[in-house]
Amino acid sequence: MKSIAVFGSTGSIGTQALSVAGFHKDEFSVKVIAANRNVDLVEKQIDEFAPEYVGIYDESAAAQLKKRRPNCKIVSGNEVNALCALPVIDTVVNGVSGFAGLFPLLSALEAGKTVALANKESIVCAHTIVNAALERHGGRILPVDSEQSALFQCLAAGRREDVKSLILTASGGMFRDFTAQQLERVTPEMALYHPTWSMGRKITIDSSSLFNKGLELMEAGWLFNFSPDEIRIFIHPQSIVHSMVEYKDGSVIAQLAKPDMRLAIQYALTYPARIPSQLGGVSPALLSGLTFAEPDTERFPAISLAYEAFREANSLPVAYNSGNEAAVERFIGGELRFTEIASCVEYAMARISRVKVCSAEDVLALDREARRLAGEYSPRRST
Repeated sequence: MKSIAVFGSTGSIGTQALSVAGFHKDEFSVKVIAANRNVDLVEKQIDEFAPEYVGIYDESAAAQLKKRRPNCKIVSGNEVNALCALPVIDTVVNGVSGFAGLFPLLSALEAGKTVALANKESIVCAHTIVNAALERHGGRILPVDSEQSALFQCLAAGRREDVKSLILTASGGMFRDFTAQQLERVTPEMALYHPTWSMGRKITIDSSSLFNKGLELMEAGWLFNFSPDEIRIFIHPQSIVHSMVEYKDGSVIAQLAKPDMRLAIQYALTYPARIPSQLGGVSPALLSGLTFAEPDTERFPAISLAYEAFREANSLPVAYNSGNEAAVERFIGGELRFTEIASCVEYAMARISRVKVCSAEDVLALDREARRLAGEYSPRRST
């Protein structure tokens, strides 16, 4: 039986990871759950999985939970990340959203743990730091995002030197067929709905703006050691082909599955073994209507900005990620139009300090600067 810790246990990835663990109780023992502040849901997870430790980042929420569950071992604040290093843990599922996911990742890798990673921001913003931790301590990252998991599986079909390109697929979100004028009228309520995937609030908006795919572009490059020119992106609305790898002999290996994150999570938790899942397979009858198209970078400039950030590789990825996080919050708050998210990020990228990222402190400083720049961006609108 494998002992796991689930960080971000109340979020989209965390709840799906626990769904997998609950379906395979003979395979997985949940020793740690960690969340931000959703005390009610954490209590339900305690009842179902009886973890040895519970982490709550929010201090006031942790105090509330301690009153409700005085017999639980509850850790709060910055000490939560140390739970990744407990000797009892085999694998850490990192489903913490946003830049905050870097710190449990580093804690786990420094303890030599295997991390089932769904947090792309940590790789995008701090790949040099993450790689150093991997080299020093011998931990391992197994991707949980469906696209990265698909690439990981397809790359097993051949040698690295025989790969010609990686092909990432994107659903295109709700607005893939919208005109530029229609995109200007997109509201937060419209953007918070996704036709295929069940995800968190920010990632759902990022999927429709294609910023999520831009982050995945950089994540794939640094996870698997490929250059920007070796990675292509295609819009695939059906979300059945999760990614592909093209080999130099002309063969293309694809990974197909239902659009459900639980399969990628389960594969990371059981790797290199495969066990039955609760999802079932893909019927060949579903394959007749599959379509693929290149993204329109005029309507969705997030892709072009991502390639620019990827090529620079130091400050710009942080500006891309953190500027986007700030811009999305401004969009949700009614300060920006949907189409102005990309303009806001471009503004931050153009003005961010150009420095080499060598430490977590460097990333934090750039993160603050990018958010400040995104906050000061003022759109010029014609009347």
